[in-house]
Amino acid sequence: MSKGLAQIMKQAQMMQQKMGKLQEEAAAKTAEVATGGGAVTVVVNGKNQVLSLVIKKEAVDPEDVEMLQDLVLTAVNEALKKVHAEMSEEMSKITGGLSIPGLF
Repeated sequence: MSKGLAQIMKQAQMMQQKMGKLQEEAAAKTAEVATGGGAVTVVVNGKNQVLSLVIKKEAVDPEDVEMLQDLVLTAVNEALKKVHAEMSEEMSKITGGLSIPGLF
């Protein structure tokens, strides 16, 4: 194996190790988003799991269930988007900006 190819393989292996570590750390990263002036608050982690969902009493109106549904959906989607952006930024540092499909 040529010296240049060996160096490339070594760099690829190091990048793979760093990406594996980042994926392990994803569970510890969280994002919190509140909607409706704090009526609905959601926390998600880097593995796209909802860790908590808080709905204040004032947000529960039996006559307007659709509004509460919209607030929950917006909070969850924004929190997922936020944590995904953070993970993508971290991954970009490892890959030097190279976009690799399937990673965050």
